[in-house]
Amino acid sequence: MLKAVILIGGPEKGTRFRPLSLDIPKPLFPVAGKPIIQHHVESCVRIKELKEILILGFYPASQMQQFVSNMQTLYDVNIRYLQEFTALGTAGGMYHFRDQIRSGNPTAFFVLNGDVCADFPLQELYDFHRGKNKALVSIMGTEATRQQAVHYGCLVLGKDEEVTHYVEKPRGYLSTLINCGVYVCSMDIFSKMGAVFHSKQQDYSLLNNGNGKDRGHIQWEQEILTPLAGTGKLFALPVNNWWSQIKTAGSAIYANRHYLALYKKAHPDRLASATSSDNGNANAVCNIIPDVHIHPTASVHPTAMLGPNVSIGSGVEIGPGVRVRESIILENAVIKDHSLILHSIVGRGSQVGMWARVEGTPSDPDPNKPFAKMENPPLFNTDGRLNPSITILGYAVNVPPEMIVLNSIVLPHKELSRSFKNEIIL
Repeated sequence: MLKAVILIGGPEKGTRFRPLSLDIPKPLFPVAGKPIIQHHVESCVRIKELKEILILGFYPASQMQQFVSNMQTLYDVNIRYLQEFTALGTAGGMYHFRDQIRSGNPTAFFVLNGDVCADFPLQELYDFHRGKNKALVSIMGTEATRQQAVHYGCLVLGKDEEVTHYVEKPRGYLSTLINCGVYVCSMDIFSKMGAVFHSKQQDYSLLNNGNGKDRGHIQWEQEILTPLAGTGKLFALPVNNWWSQIKTAGSAIYANRHYLALYKKAHPDRLASATSSDNGNANAVCNIIPDVHIHPTASVHPTAMLGPNVSIGSGVEIGPGVRVRESIILENAVIKDHSLILHSIVGRGSQVGMWARVEGTPSDPDPNKPFAKMENPPLFNTDGRLNPSITILGYAVNVPPEMIVLNSIVLPHKELSRSFKNEIIL
């Protein structure tokens, strides 16, 4: 029997994802029509032996309740949300809830970071882990460029894929093999966590807990993985599957494109058809350039053109002659006649007037560099100017007819009175 643990952090994390995370927890933000962590759940339920998924974080339980009950009805697996009483770090939460993870005596458990998105090769990773007799942890690894690798956990491999050295965000170049935030752990890992926990209890009683963090705060990468490297108990499986982090709103657009492409293989029924609507396909309602996901409750005018890489949420209304590409339109948004949406996210309940233009700048990885990952630049450059990125309309924003919103971020409930370029509208 196997279990999976999905780590989602809490409301004080995901600040770079604002304003999208102001009205919906970041792990539940819809990418390709499904909440980010539903893609994790779907990958987990493909594994036959997996009987329970535990979601760990410190979002209030009320914010996760609906999602958990939806997943319970959709998938034949037990899913629970375990709320941490405070931020306990990436390993502190697992150690705090160790009894729930160990109950039922699983042979091993998966750990998935909630802010990564991928074509998760979980079965392959589990088979790899089983093949290493002494492995406590097996990491899914991938290649990055030399310049970008330093922003991730870097792995140095010895013989038989053993990790001989691990450094989280090293100051200088160490290796191009990086940690994907996806693991298989043997149950004995809890004794390692316990040793770290107990040494902290003694230290804190001397130091009187001076750093403001809870005594149970344990960092998985720095305090567990780094000391484990070179002991013959930490291994890594390098994979070529698509993988990315979702740190900024721009990375959500990039993830949207790849999840839509994965639907072609696994769930073609989730993609709108490019054929005419005469054949009884309710989703084939307009001009489609694949890949496009349209929620069944959305209404799209037959003269609209959508795609490539567009997701339309529930209750969305799209008028005549509208053009949308490389964008996510969230539930109950209204896009009026002949408006244009490019490289943007339109928030829930927002309205874009007739002949308006909402456009952002794509922040995709450099296609000319093998293994390049998403750049997640800060909001502002060194001159204090807004870095060009996708345009975001927050919750219930109103863009009047014939206005242009370019490379801008609009916070919720704003009524725009003019056009904007390279601005944050507070």
